[in-house]
Amino acid sequence: MREYLLTLCVTVAVTYLLTGPVRKFAIAAGAMPEIRARDVHREPTPRLGGIAMFGGLCAGLLIADHLQNLNGVFERSNEPRALLSGAALIWLVGVLDDKFELDALIKLGAQMIAAGVMVIQGLTILWIPVPGIGTVALTQWQGTLLTVALVVITINAVNFVDGLDGLAAGMVCIATCAFFLYAYRIWFGYGIEAAAPATLFAAILMGMCLGFLPHNMHPARIFMGDSGSMLIGLVLAASAISITGQVDPDTMALFVGGERNATHAMLPVFIPLLLPLTIIAIPMADLVLAVVRRTWKGQSPFAADRGHLHHRLLELGHSHSRAVLIMYFWSGLIAFGAVAYSVNSASMWIVLAIAALSALGLVLLLLPRFTPRAPRWAEGLVPPRYRHARRAAEAAAEAAVREDEGTEPAPARPIAAGVSGVNGATAVGPRSRFPDRRKAGSAR
Repeated sequence: MREYLLTLCVTVAVTYLLTGPVRKFAIAAGAMPEIRARDVHREPTPRLGGIAMFGGLCAGLLIADHLQNLNGVFERSNEPRALLSGAALIWLVGVLDDKFELDALIKLGAQMIAAGVMVIQGLTILWIPVPGIGTVALTQWQGTLLTVALVVITINAVNFVDGLDGLAAGMVCIATCAFFLYAYRIWFGYGIEAAAPATLFAAILMGMCLGFLPHNMHPARIFMGDSGSMLIGLVLAASAISITGQVDPDTMALFVGGERNATHAMLPVFIPLLLPLTIIAIPMADLVLAVVRRTWKGQSPFAADRGHLHHRLLELGHSHSRAVLIMYFWSGLIAFGAVAYSVNSASMWIVLAIAALSALGLVLLLLPRFTPRAPRWAEGLVPPRYRHARRAAEAAAEAAVREDEGTEPAPARPIAAGVSGVNGATAVGPRSRFPDRRKAGSAR
């Protein structure tokens, strides 16, 4: 575990330290597109954050190659080289897109080529466990098509969810943390060496996201762009493919109980297939809904809009930060819930905890619909926003009393005569009684 932590820390440090110079380079290179109608940010922000993330990836692989307990991954497997080859290709295409806005079909073709490069070098799905049937070996063409499809879907799912400051990096980091715990348990808990590459990929991916997040949290100083979102999507897919396609489910069945515990053993056997899908469940749902929504409107599935899940949260009334935290919550609940259920599927406490947290998540989603009002005795203990409605009502009542008594309430601030009001009407009033209003208004 210490060597994985060292790899993680090196990746975090390199990514974090590179992001500042990369930001200056992006500004100098003009990689600051104009604000579009679907954008949430207010000011032009530089992209190309994927350059720093790719530097973190290279640093993580380099340091792992020189560590005693991790260099065996490079000696016994070609998967790290396959990952680096595919990542370099997709990263280069992303950099060009951040600068020159490539066509969507060109990016789709590049994603398929990057997946094909990884397949040629051995990073592919060899078999899949099917419930009720067992392990099904795939032909070369079946494995290639399934691998390419998983890579393309994962890349676009992460790319689609990259719409708010810190959202994509945070969600991928949370999901990858859960994936790392599961892969590490298979590798060192069950002694299945085939899970070692996936464990290493997950540790490096966490470092890439953690190193970039401080620069990307709201208000973001730099965006990862397609060079970053497609890169972390490909690394996430590579981790899932490595553990799903390389770990033999029959070998896992021997470690988890075999015939004696057949019922309880079935879930851990199938988790390598299910977990990669659960960690991208939220981005995947957003991707499917976007494709259906745009196709229903007669638009291209690649046409950008403001109908993503994070846009819906903003429309409900959530703030930028709260919308991101809610997406973090659901991503963590699904990913860590799947891992906890795989460890002890017979425990009802895990099921009840997941159900309770899901109910809490629904309450958080609908929070803007509620209008909480603190009682009078507790107003001093709650934030000011929960006292606003009561204070406004009291101010209105006091103004009404003053009007009935014939006294003029003191104005909150001077209003210039002749200044247009909210509806475009001209404000009129007894100027002679307030001779200094016009002068104060002109000064403003």
